[in-house]
Amino acid sequence: MVLTQESVLQALASVKDPYLGTDFVQTKSIKNLVISDNAVTFDLELGYPAKSLWSEFELSMTKAVQSLDRAGGVKVQVNCKTNVVAHAAQTGVQLLPQVKNIIGVASGKGGVGKSTTAANLALALLVEGASVGLLDADIYGPSQPMMMGLSARPQSEDGKTMQPLVAHGVQVMSIGFLVDPNEATIWRGPMATQALEQLLRQTNWKALDYLIIDLPPGTGDIQLTLSQRVPMTGSVIVTTPQDIALIDARKGIRMFEKVGVPILGILENMAAHTCTKCGHTEHIFGEGGGQSMSTELNVDYLGALPLDMQIRLQADSGTPSVAADPTSVVSQIYKEAARRVAAKVSAKVRDFSSKFPSIKVSKAT
Repeated sequence: MVLTQESVLQALASVKDPYLGTDFVQTKSIKNLVISDNAVTFDLELGYPAKSLWSEFELSMTKAVQSLDRAGGVKVQVNCKTNVVAHAAQTGVQLLPQVKNIIGVASGKGGVGKSTTAANLALALLVEGASVGLLDADIYGPSQPMMMGLSARPQSEDGKTMQPLVAHGVQVMSIGFLVDPNEATIWRGPMATQALEQLLRQTNWKALDYLIIDLPPGTGDIQLTLSQRVPMTGSVIVTTPQDIALIDARKGIRMFEKVGVPILGILENMAAHTCTKCGHTEHIFGEGGGQSMSTELNVDYLGALPLDMQIRLQADSGTPSVAADPTSVVSQIYKEAARRVAAKVSAKVRDFSSKFPSIKVSKAT
């Protein structure tokens, strides 16, 4: 059989993108298709990081093309790549020049594992092939210095901006690097908001595909102001299955909807506990609450994490689960959630502001 671009693309259209719900041809992910004799070469360029799935995609596409030749003589070479682009944030909010996409991780209340989730999502995106930063926006209770194993003070090369610290390959900034960890941060709302904006805009982030922001819990004045001033591509809501947590998580979703920040999904934490001695699984905080809420509100359900002591121990030791044990079941859940979030971002409206020419007005002579 003589291979043509049309026949090859038609065969490749049978391979679906597991996160965008359509085929890779329709998403225009097939690039540089070359057919020479009995060899087919092309790039699979994904708009989201999914390095752990590259071999799976390559195998599926190779089989699809080889199905065109029953003799089995077709040689196929698939080159997988990641090309994350900037996407639009809220109208009227100034974007950051070195940050393509900002994802807020939020919860309606404290104690649901939001900071642990933010750290592990950042690490999961990094493992999947993205350049990632992590901003600890919890001014009153910064957790990321301990979770990421950092304690140094940020350096400034120009006296105007700060260099982020780096842990496990992730660029990190937190008010915890600048204040005494034993002292309470007694600031009123406007001062806390200003401090966060300085951390966000005066940190010298270096070519980030994603900046994960660990937002403070709650839906008060500080949270509302931040959601209006921080250029977020979208937000992830963290909750437990417990009814009281779901009530507050719902408030968080409504707040983001009012300020025009898309909800990228709900991640359910502490969904079930399995006894390490007898193997019995028990839903201590209730069962299926997050999934039911995601269905009710038409929001993506990103998965359920167990109530596992290792998650806590690893975070407290400065090496969160994805870095401490990349092949564990827990790490796989975080990575799956990260891929789903990034894919959701890739389907949103792109930001073209950097493509616009600057306009200068000069006096007529």
